[in-house]
Amino acid sequence: MAQKLDGKTVAVLATDGFEQVELTEPVKALRDAGATVHVVAPKAGQIQGWNHHDRGDMVDVDVTLDQADAGRYDALLLPGGVMNPDSLRLEPKAIEFVKSFVNSDRPIAAICHGPWTLIDAGGVRGKRMTSWPSLQTDLRNAGANWVDEQVVTDHGLVTSRKPDDIPAFCRKMIEEFCEGRHAGHRNAAE
Repeated sequence: MAQKLDGKTVAVLATDGFEQVELTEPVKALRDAGATVHVVAPKAGQIQGWNHHDRGDMVDVDVTLDQADAGRYDALLLPGGVMNPDSLRLEPKAIEFVKSFVNSDRPIAAICHGPWTLIDAGGVRGKRMTSWPSLQTDLRNAGANWVDEQVVTDHGLVTSRKPDDIPAFCRKMIEEFCEGRHAGHRNAAE
């Protein structure tokens, strides 16, 4: 029996400081739906997860940013955690990686603080989205229409606020990743 995401390959862009459940639970849901999932990070080896304010588990890196070819991925997942996206915003290769998805209308899912990286990649202007509440001013200043809802979709962009939203986030992420490219994903911002 074919699964929803059979044949799809998803990149998970993360670095040290990701919120553990915002990476592990969506990755599990993607794999359960049949996707091949690669954790992409600025460094090789492992990256450190966090459970709110406490260190969590280490996660293996599948592909480094230096080796990653964004064109081989069908979709992108951006987990949160404060340190993770804040660090990725300072990595030019990470921003270029995310821009590749934005510019090619491929679906993107971002939870909690994950949308910070989308701001720097030019992927929020004109988009209806949500995030951890402290990002609302940043997102609005970057041209997004921020709302306080459990999960929001806009032309292939799926966003959620926090770990409590993960079940709804995963359902919508899988739905949007199944649909593939969304015409207007980039154009809605232009």
